[in-house]
Amino acid sequence: MTTEQSVVSALTYNGTPTAAGGFDGEYLMRYMVLNEPEKKILSLICVLTGPVTFLENILVLVVIGTTDNLRKRPTYLFIGSLAAADVLASSFFPIIFLDFHLFKRSDSPEIYLFKLGGVTMAFTGSVGSLLLTSMDRYLCIYQAPRYKSLMTCRRALFGIVALWITTVVISFLPIFGWRCWSASLCSLLFPYVAPLYIGCWVGLMLIVLFLIVGAYALILWKAHQHEAAMEAPTAGRSTMGRHARMRVDIHLAQTLGLILMILVLCWVPSLSIMLIDVSRKLTINEQRAFAFCGTLCLVNSAVNPLLYALRCRKLRRALVNLLRRVCGVCCRGKPVCVCLQNKDGDVKKYAETVSESLDKQNPG
Repeated sequence: MTTEQSVVSALTYNGTPTAAGGFDGEYLMRYMVLNEPEKKILSLICVLTGPVTFLENILVLVVIGTTDNLRKRPTYLFIGSLAAADVLASSFFPIIFLDFHLFKRSDSPEIYLFKLGGVTMAFTGSVGSLLLTSMDRYLCIYQAPRYKSLMTCRRALFGIVALWITTVVISFLPIFGWRCWSASLCSLLFPYVAPLYIGCWVGLMLIVLFLIVGAYALILWKAHQHEAAMEAPTAGRSTMGRHARMRVDIHLAQTLGLILMILVLCWVPSLSIMLIDVSRKLTINEQRAFAFCGTLCLVNSAVNPLLYALRCRKLRRALVNLLRRVCGVCCRGKPVCVCLQNKDGDVKKYAETVSESLDKQNPG
């Protein structure tokens, strides 16, 4: 396209004249930069990761929702909020991503910004839920005597509701008017989105990540002190109970620390490219790289429930009990069910032992 043609096309949108610097009929094409091999790779990642992420997080929500002992504890309410955000991410991101890059759908600005708002809401809610979880763990370790009075279920629910209201408002600001009205002033990562909005959103995410990192740094430092204390010879039942509580806190801190590390590894590449987009014009290669980095955020949503199942004993025990109940309903005493129960005998016994220890240190 020549310079003259570019100027003319910049004055038209869907075949009708617009103000200078408006959107032409080919405006969205500048964002569809992937070649065929890249489309196939990203499509494969989305098709494989999306459904798996959805099913994993639905399972986490079901386990928490059907276990009375879990849904009454703030920690697992925050984990449920995180799982809900990841369910939304696995629903919105793959469909919208493939629809845009693979099928080249050209929506109106309002429809596109509404779809983008859904993705932004999911990922913002995910990061925000991790912030609530880290604050919960911080209070549990540094304010242990007052933890139950400080972090009640009512306050946890209030925090979750406040988080999601704030998330919805922030995510849909572009559709309410905070957008670019000229193609030359728009981001090269997201159509119709103003770079200032991206800069503010990235800044907010960096602040949240900084707070999470700070909380976990203090938690892990405390965990190191606990480990040193446990190595010293001790006696007495009360001391053993205190050390049992320390082990639980350390284990959960390490679990959430691992989640945080994966979150940072998955998000830093995307946030870095978004900051570059705010400061200068991106190259096509940088636009392509961002498409791959975006899928890392979906991978993070897929990894989170695996960490819960493998490292969170309370959730693992609840999952085993849920599967046993489902098996009992489906099999009605058939041999396959008896076989499964026999195989799970040791797991159940171990889970009950862990549960008793947790119930002693967290009654009710």
